[in-house]
Amino acid sequence: MGMSSRLRLVAGTGGRVAGPADAPSFDAFFEEEAQPLFRRMCLVTGDRSEAEEIMQDAFLALFERWDRIQSIEDPVGYLYRTAFNRWKRLSRRAARQLRALTDTVDRRDEFAGVDDRDAVDRGLAALTPRQRAAIVLTEVLGYTSPEAAGMLGVRDVTVRALASQGRATLRKVLEER
Repeated sequence: MGMSSRLRLVAGTGGRVAGPADAPSFDAFFEEEAQPLFRRMCLVTGDRSEAEEIMQDAFLALFERWDRIQSIEDPVGYLYRTAFNRWKRLSRRAARQLRALTDTVDRRDEFAGVDDRDAVDRGLAALTPRQRAAIVLTEVLGYTSPEAAGMLGVRDVTVRALASQGRATLRKVLEER
């Protein structure tokens, strides 16, 4: 069923606000203004189905008050104002929903991540090989001191001392940056 036939069915129902004598006047108004409004709303929305929905809502709003609207100076202007107000409401709602969705997205600065990795690389380069191994095993890979000591062939107290010295050096290098 096309857009004009759907609204004609609404105009021809018994639930009309205006009297039966007013229906042909609304029908004539609809026939004259439906296509131009639809084309303009297509241009505004960029979507045929959204344009059709907005156009139908606008005509329905006018139909419900046709007994008053038909006598105003510019019913076409009122129709367009109604349609554009509906479009603005829908656009605002869509924008709010989009903001709500994008606010939940992780907003990491990828360049800051690169800078952070560079700083860590520079800091690790400033450590002795044993300090670097102790830091990587305990802090990055999550091994305990005794496990890291077994891998490095040293006592666990040595791993804790190397990691402590390494963290102090890293702190100093990162603070200088």
